[in-house]
Amino acid sequence: MDLKSTLLVIGGSTCSFKLLNTIIRFLPTPEPAHKKAWKWRNIVTSLAHSSLTGAWAVLCLYNQPHMAEDLISCHSLLSHSLVAVSTGDLLLQFGRKVASLSRLSCGVFADGDQLCFPPYQTASPPVRFLVFRLCTTGWMIHWLSTHSELVPRYVLMMGTVGLSLISTMNMVLCYRLVRADILTNTGNTGKDH
Repeated sequence: MDLKSTLLVIGGSTCSFKLLNTIIRFLPTPEPAHKKAWKWRNIVTSLAHSSLTGAWAVLCLYNQPHMAEDLISCHSLLSHSLVAVSTGDLLLQFGRKVASLSRLSCGVFADGDQLCFPPYQTASPPVRFLVFRLCTTGWMIHWLSTHSELVPRYVLMMGTVGLSLISTMNMVLCYRLVRADILTNTGNTGKDH
């Protein structure tokens, strides 16, 4: 896939996920999500992205099973398109986070978090953040850095830029989590005495 086609797919993906998010705005929102309808829309859009790309990844491996053995030099047009579509959604999410850092948008890895720890459960937010954000991103950074000599330069550049965006978003979210959940609780404990 040439650069022009890749950029076209990325742009089309960004617009498609933005359109989906807008359409969801006009659909009924569940009662518990009324106070944070924007978060509900982002979770549903992110779940649609995860479902699409998850099935797409399985299809890529089904069509070319040897790709599972060599993730670096083996790829197909279908797998390259998958990365371009995911990049489009990542750009949309990053845009939402930059446009409004005052509210927590659903990130790339938050679907597992939302499915495993629904709001009515009492799982610790720092543990959820560690498992679903930091560990996943850390593994991807480790994999990319250990295989940097084997990965084509443009793929390495795209991966580095993408992981830099994700890491930046994670740092902001970590700061907000510490400020909201840990520092607030520490301040309340001191006032009770």
